[in-house]
Amino acid sequence: MRRTDFASALYHYFGDFLVNDRGCSARTIETYRYAFIQFVDYMENVQGITPEKIELTHINAHNIQSFLLWLEHQKNVSIATRNQRLAAFKSFSSFLKYDFPEYLNNVIQIQNIKMKKNITKDVSYLKPEGVKLLLSQIDRSSYRGRRDYAMFSLLYATGIRVSELIKIRGRDISMSSPKHITIYGKGNKIRHVPIVQQLVPILKTHLEENHSLLPQNLDKPIFTNHSDEMFTRQGINHLLTKYANRARRIDSSLIPIDCSPHKIRHSTAMSMVENGTDLIVIRDFLGHSSVKTTEIYAKLSASRRIKAIEAASKEIVPSEEATWINNTSIKDWLKAMTHPKIM
Repeated sequence: MRRTDFASALYHYFGDFLVNDRGCSARTIETYRYAFIQFVDYMENVQGITPEKIELTHINAHNIQSFLLWLEHQKNVSIATRNQRLAAFKSFSSFLKYDFPEYLNNVIQIQNIKMKKNITKDVSYLKPEGVKLLLSQIDRSSYRGRRDYAMFSLLYATGIRVSELIKIRGRDISMSSPKHITIYGKGNKIRHVPIVQQLVPILKTHLEENHSLLPQNLDKPIFTNHSDEMFTRQGINHLLTKYANRARRIDSSLIPIDCSPHKIRHSTAMSMVENGTDLIVIRDFLGHSSVKTTEIYAKLSASRRIKAIEAASKEIVPSEEATWINNTSIKDWLKAMTHPKIM
């Protein structure tokens, strides 16, 4: 069967460009791969063009925009997902302009397609008392319970992503001063997250029980499931949902219905903001690429707004002692509030 120029380009894009030129993570590649699977599905079922007949001429702004509308209205995808699919084609077009310059005009038009603005939703999170209630639901009398307690305590104390948590190996942890964990984040960015004092005994107990710091185990994940294999994101989410449901039966106001590992990350960020931590410090701690991402937490912080308003008010409103503080007679104070009638 004849391979089209689209098939050849796609092969080199996924097999070489994304991996070697862009250094994309496996998760990003998987997201982009699914975008093209959906596009091929759209071309076949809506445009009537079978996969083996798709050419690079079909990768144009008109088809991409029609595909995005199909996703929104027929597949009911979110704006965020729609933008992810567009990002995949913008990336593919960047590849085309170097290897297939004859399609430069199509490339420019695709690059000019705008991302759709997403409606900002409130970020739900757990307050410290909610986190305490959640952790108290874990039975620490068993190894698995102590493992789970260490796992979720680590999530909250460090604010790391669940994808980062499951990849932590023994060699990534330094229990000598300064104690820290080496985290491999998005885009293979490395950051060193300190281990706070309260977490030390919890983590140390788990590392000893799991033998994670023995030479033969240094390349093994420190958290493993019942099959002694690396956890999946779904596995962590399943465990958290179980403990969240227990906690919600005790006090539903403290535990969001959609409690997830990422909610724990939000909780860490909000706790830092409420305690007055500088946004740049929070950005580096969480591994955000831009402080703009971190700013959302500052906007959500009610106490931060109140403090800012009070600080500004001090500059223009003189401090005044309440008249009732030194007036021991409530009756006299109440009389003083009465204004004479105007005749």
